[in-house]
Amino acid sequence: MTSIPPDSSTGGTRRREPASGAVLFVRYAFPPNSHGYCGPSDNRGFFEYGVSGVVDPGLRLMAQAFAGAWPYLELIAGSVGVPDPLDRRVVEAYWVGNDLLDRLPAFDIGNSMEERFRQRAGPHFGHLADGVVAGGLPHHSFHVFCVYPWTGLLGDDRRAEQALTVLDRCRIRWGQVVSVIGDQVVVESRPLTWDGRRLELGEPARETAVRAVGGVGMLDDLAPGDWVSLHWEWVCDRLTESSLRALRHYTRRHLDIVNGRVELSGPAAVLG
Repeated sequence: MTSIPPDSSTGGTRRREPASGAVLFVRYAFPPNSHGYCGPSDNRGFFEYGVSGVVDPGLRLMAQAFAGAWPYLELIAGSVGVPDPLDRRVVEAYWVGNDLLDRLPAFDIGNSMEERFRQRAGPHFGHLADGVVAGGLPHHSFHVFCVYPWTGLLGDDRRAEQALTVLDRCRIRWGQVVSVIGDQVVVESRPLTWDGRRLELGEPARETAVRAVGGVGMLDDLAPGDWVSLHWEWVCDRLTESSLRALRHYTRRHLDIVNGRVELSGPAAVLG
């Protein structure tokens, strides 16, 4: 669990209106940033942007420091003619999914993967490219399932159990709130499973997620029955019916790719 010092006075307010694209980006990008996996070193400052809702040039610079996510935002925005990569529609498309993804030319996606990952993936780049040819889209689930395993982003520890945990925690997953206990939320969600051949969603199980630290968080007013998105151990956002449907759809799309639409899937290569 993160240890961000909760010194902001803006926590605990009711914010039901949709967050701006920049603040939505913070909600989804902060969890791995809090672990030091990506983004700026000032994770406390990044967290404070998500709490306060302030959007300024400093937040934009922090967002651009996410070497994994930012190029996807640029790809989506540039391909569909949206001027700002932090436009809410673009941010939502990458982390959760929406119809912007279906408007992207495969040529643009392929060129972006070539530029970003050919050197890093080395001899494995062909397998990564197969995921694009099979219909992969610049959604976070594509990055986790179809890119991570070929670019060393799972780390040097190739133990199947650890790799499966990373794949599960790093993807954006959905769950339904069972109870809210202070800064924590009990959520029922479906973890990833691996049976030696297929990466799938398991039976619903309860987990405890974080929504705030010391009463200060980026998302308030959660209640039992709410559907939420999760990244690592944090609750990111409350999902509407349409956003829940989109997250399920694009996650399933990329699970189907690695389970049978490519010659060798990344998860199979690392999970054995």
